[in-house]
Amino acid sequence: MLSRRHGAVVLAWWCLSLASWSAADDWPAWRGPHRDGICKEKGLLKQWPPSGPPLAWKATGLGEGYSGPAIVGKRLYSMGNAEGKEWVFALDWTQEGKKVWATPLGPIRHEGGGYPGPRSTPTIDGDRLYALGAAGDLVCLDASSGKLVWRRDLVRDFGGRIPQWAYAESVLVDGPWVLCTPGGPRATIVALDKVRGQPVWTSPIGDGAAYSSIIAVSIGKVKQYVQFTQQGVVGVNAKDGALLWRYDAPANRTANCTTPVWFGQTIFAASAYNTGGGLVWVKKAGRGFQAQELYFTRQMKNHHGGLILVDGCLYGADEGSLTCLDYKTGQVKWADRGPGKCSILYADGMLYCRNESGPMTLVEASPDACHIKGRFQQPDRSGKNAWPHPVIANGMLYLRDQDVLLCYDVRAEK
Repeated sequence: MLSRRHGAVVLAWWCLSLASWSAADDWPAWRGPHRDGICKEKGLLKQWPPSGPPLAWKATGLGEGYSGPAIVGKRLYSMGNAEGKEWVFALDWTQEGKKVWATPLGPIRHEGGGYPGPRSTPTIDGDRLYALGAAGDLVCLDASSGKLVWRRDLVRDFGGRIPQWAYAESVLVDGPWVLCTPGGPRATIVALDKVRGQPVWTSPIGDGAAYSSIIAVSIGKVKQYVQFTQQGVVGVNAKDGALLWRYDAPANRTANCTTPVWFGQTIFAASAYNTGGGLVWVKKAGRGFQAQELYFTRQMKNHHGGLILVDGCLYGADEGSLTCLDYKTGQVKWADRGPGKCSILYADGMLYCRNESGPMTLVEASPDACHIKGRFQQPDRSGKNAWPHPVIANGMLYLRDQDVLLCYDVRAEK
């Protein structure tokens, strides 16, 4: 299924230089270890050369789809459609993307509403990998070999309803559980035993699945799981899935995609389609919880490019502009059309902005203005939307574009 092509670097030199990279963090799941789009690595470029950072290597043969990379140790994991099947695969990023294994989920069962391929990013937990296919095939694989450990079907097993553009959620592994969103009256959210895949509890609140991914939070000394469904943002008790609170203002009737942002006792969520976003203070109210809206703004819409909260500033993009918002007040600090409608990643004081048409822009994360520090256009564009989010691990920037995976060296010192 997979093939690769060598980059211009000398592999032995490149691997030796990586051995000295001491600030590296794994990127084991969607939006990183904390699901906030923040990479903790330091020592990265603050300005790109006119042609962009150097391309270290390129791998091909990933197949169709919008699944992003998850990176743990020397392995890079993702998903794609090829040869009539939906696949999960592992590459060795220290060997220029050499294939380690590829495991089929089964035949392609959903065409994604005109956008073929899986959207989910695999989640790595120890020696196990968890992945969700477009039609609701949830699998646990051995991360080293790709061997199937267990599988579930969100539609068959939990009465799930496939969203119009297919399941897009990246499942959450939290302690002993795997959590995901079948949607529908039987199980809006379900918690499974991660070892055997058996249900622990279901949350039958009636909401349909959208395209967002669950986050784990602690508010009022109560652990909760927060998800953006078709109908709104919900918080459920981590013990049993009971609904604690909900906030429907950020939802639209088309597609709710963005992973909510959590800070203290507040949650921010936003969507596109001329909707906007709102901040709520989640507080105890009698025996339950209440989500009190602090503000709602149409100045921070977000399709599926994600939101980043850094130093009190909320960054996000939609309708052709990157916007910086004061998280506490909702006031716009600046908006700039330079990066365009993009998905964003934060690392070492910079925002890595990937326009959905392909260009990458480096922006200083600043409340003052949009200070652009570099831009480049990736080679070998597929012609399809560049929706997979950028990822940084071990000083390398990864860009997935359908069948192609590009790896750029963004370290300040090689």
